Amino acid sequence: MPLSDPRGNLARMDTMTNDETPTTTENLEAASLTGRYQELTRLVASMEQDFHKFFNQGNKAAGTRVRQAMQELKNFAQNVRAEVLTLRNPPKPE
Repeated sequence: MPLSDPRGNLARMDTMTNDETPTTTENLEAASLTGRYQELTRLVASMEQDFHKFFNQGNKAAGTRVRQAMQELKNFAQNVRAEVLTLRNPPKPE
């Protein structure tokens, strides 16, 4: 899955691929952990080129892409935080 389109816009990365099909709660948690960490590393790695272009070369358009990528990272982090809380404190059965 490409992380960005030709303009540098980041793709949504919050979906699981077909080969990550958990069958139990343990598998779901393991797949979620692996998948979320991989998404995080891909997201950060995808920013490297634009960081270099902006901070080393002064490319203002790259600065805009850096800001957009940082917003995406912020949203991703918030979603992971919510997921961690849900897994840590599962709803109590009534």
